[in-house]
Parts: sequence; C-alpha cells; structure tokens
Amino acid sequence: MTEQYPLNALSEAMVAAVEAAGAATMMVNARRRLPASGIAYTADLILTADHVIEREEDIKVMLPDGSEKAANVAGRDPGNDLALLRLDSLVASVAVPAAQDARVGQLVLALGRPNSEGIQASLGVISASGGPVRTGRGGLLERYLRTDAIPYPGFSGGPLIDTAGQIVGINTSGLARGASLAIPVSLAWQVAEALRTHGHIRRGFLGVRSQPVPIPIAQQSALGRKQASGLLLVGVENDSPAERGGLMIGDIIVAIAGQPVTDPDELLSTLTGEVVGKVTPIEILRGGSPTTIAVTIGARN
Repeated sequence: MTEQYPLNALSEAMVAAVEAAGAATMMVNARRRLPASGIAYTADLILTADHVIEREEDIKVMLPDGSEKAANVAGRDPGNDLALLRLDSLVASVAVPAAQDARVGQLVLALGRPNSEGIQASLGVISASGGPVRTGRGGLLERYLRTDAIPYPGFSGGPLIDTAGQIVGINTSGLARGASLAIPVSLAWQVAEALRTHGHIRRGFLGVRSQPVPIPIAQQSALGRKQASGLLLVGVENDSPAERGGLMIGDIIVAIAGQPVTDPDELLSTLTGEVVGKVTPIEILRGGSPTTIAVTIGARN
C-alpha cells in the first residue's frame, strides 16, 4: 500500500519521527512569559536555549507524560545560546543525535513543547548552513543551520529533527535578532558536554592583535594547500601565551591545532574547548616559509 501512496509513507514516517523525538522533548518554564522547550541530553540533564532561562530559581520542567520536575542550572553558554539544566530525578527517554551534520536541502521538522497540550511540529528544509558568525548576544557561533520551518512561540530550545526522529540541531531565536536558526547537533553536544564537565565554556587566550592578509600562491604551495588568507600578527602582548611560545610581530598564523585560520572570527572559534591550557601546534608563515610553533593556550578570564 505504501508503494502506491509514497506521500502516505512519508507522512507516517514523519509522525513516527515526531513521536520518537517528542518523547525526549520537554517544556521548560524559567521565564515570566510563554514557556520554552528543551531536550533530554541525558536522563537527568536537559539542554535548552540560554535566552529562555530568565531565572535560576524555581525552574520547572514538564515531561511528555505531564509530570513536572524541579531543575537547577548546571551550566550556561550565552555566546552559543545554550544552557544545561539538572533535574532532581530521571526521565525515561533521551534524545538521539544524528550521526552526521544536516545538509542543505534536507527535510527537517522543528519541534517544541511550549505548553501542556502536547508536542508541536513545523516542517521545512535546511536552507543554509554556515559559520562562524557573530551573534546579537556578543558571542561567536561556530556553525549554524537556517531552516524555513516556522519557529512557533516557545520552540526555542527544542529539537530540529530529521525524518528518522534524530536530532540535527537545537532551535533558537535568541542569536540573530529574532531570526530562526538552529545550532548543529555536533556543536550543541560539544557545548553540552563542556557545560556538564565545567559549568561553562572554556575560552582560550593567545594575546595577539591581528589582521587578515592574502597569502601569495607561492606560499600556498609551500603550505601544501590552497588557503587564500591568514592572520598577520601586528601586536603581541608582553608575557602572553603567544610571546612565551615564540610568536612574533610579522608572523602570519595559518592554522591552529590543524584547523586553517583565515580571519579573526576563525581564530576565536579555534581557541575554545580542549585546546585551553594545552600545548597546541600553531602553523605560521615566517619570512614566507612555513613553520610550526608549540604554544600553551591560556584561559580567558
């Protein structure tokens, strides 16, 4: 029967996907107006949007079965608009992240549980992906997804899912002046794990001032890859990690920990997470020749 009516088969698949992901989608009540949504990252941790957490006391999370649980803040990352809440007891179903990042053109469903009436859904496709991008919250979002699924009120913090019910992103309207974006699940899970471990995102400090400069073809050839630009160091702070590691004014940073760096935003995005406090290889052009310097990345206060 489904072979005769493929749209019926697709419809049933989407219903099943919403039911599967909806079982791990919660209502989060931590602000004065309409509640928002969140998902079960683990059995006792709820991942949601940071901008919907307007108070850190008397936070309530409503489960799909209608029961209500108290929660407290386990960690916050305003820059990526993510927060982690810890429940006082366990939930039954945990969100399942997709194995790979969503692609432009992929069919997706935005889910939310903004009230006690049940799960809500909106259909769309991934219309764009990109990053890093500066946000209206003073942060730098490493990667983002844009979708034409309608972000109904209270959907922030809820999941963006594929047709198998797996999480491909976290919905938010708090990053780009009200525009609807989604934080890719790989980034969201990385942030959530850091919040669970540290309670905040560790951001690194190098101690340099820089500006983008083009890399000539001959020097790209010496690097062994095509990279149109790098970061020329125009200032190095005294006794900074950069100075202690041997970086000098006039060096051109082209990669950190194996990740190419072409502008200041990419530099900031590489100086997060596990590199903080660790000896990290920084690839530079010095006098036109590539070399690698080991620098211990400092922690930003």
